[in-house]
Amino acid sequence: MEIERTSLERLKPFFFQLVRKSFDQLHMGDNQIADYMATMLADFSRTDRWLMLRDAQGTRLHSVVEMLISAMGPEGQSRVIGERAVRKYVGDYTLFMSGLFRSFVQKRGFLEFYLQEGKRSYQAVSELDVSLYRPGFLLFEELSKRFETYADALDFMRKCYFAAAPGTNPFAGVFKQLEAMVRTGFSSN
Repeated sequence: MEIERTSLERLKPFFFQLVRKSFDQLHMGDNQIADYMATMLADFSRTDRWLMLRDAQGTRLHSVVEMLISAMGPEGQSRVIGERAVRKYVGDYTLFMSGLFRSFVQKRGFLEFYLQEGKRSYQAVSELDVSLYRPGFLLFEELSKRFETYADALDFMRKCYFAAAPGTNPFAGVFKQLEAMVRTGFSSN
């Protein structure tokens, strides 16, 4: 749909600016990682992307364990490509959740698991990219090696730029910012 693509094209520069600003303040990261993270954040701003994996009955998968199980399938090239896609998604999902929604993940006792599984998933993507002769494996290797640092940077970004008012829903700050940007056409950014 044209509107969705336009919205994503407009969100990515906004997220890139915030990720880059956060990286600069933390004295870390590079433009390639910032670009990847901005793309992931823009993609995950759509709920159909955020919870895109489904089981055989079509029910959305909310559990990282269920997501990983969905990667298992028959042997062969298509299984490897399918596993790579699921592993990339799990890496993105755990980075997104442990970064922007850290308090939610912590309250449920998932933070350590998300940090470890995100790291493992990005490492698996890097290794699969090498075996498939795909470029870009170094990006996923970097995301794996410094997964917790990048999740911390997203948490920092959320605290600095999406802070909710005291006593309000912690998700409200993020959604109010996004809503304001969509209405104003990002002109103030």
